[in-house]
Amino acid sequence: MENKWYSVYALILGIVSFFTGEIVTFIMLGFILMALININTTLKKNGQHSDGSNNRSL
Repeated sequence: MENKWYSVYALILGIVSFFTGEIVTFIMLGFILMALININTTLKKNGQHSDGSNNRSL
């Protein structure tokens, strides 16, 4: 997914959480989503920079 879809997804969750009264849950899910996006981005960068020479077979 691209970053714009994350924003759309967050907006939909925000609207739903406002009407259901689950604002704190929305905030916590936002923190989790940001952490997962950062982990995903880091893993993608590491995958692009590795050339296979650092991999060791057991």
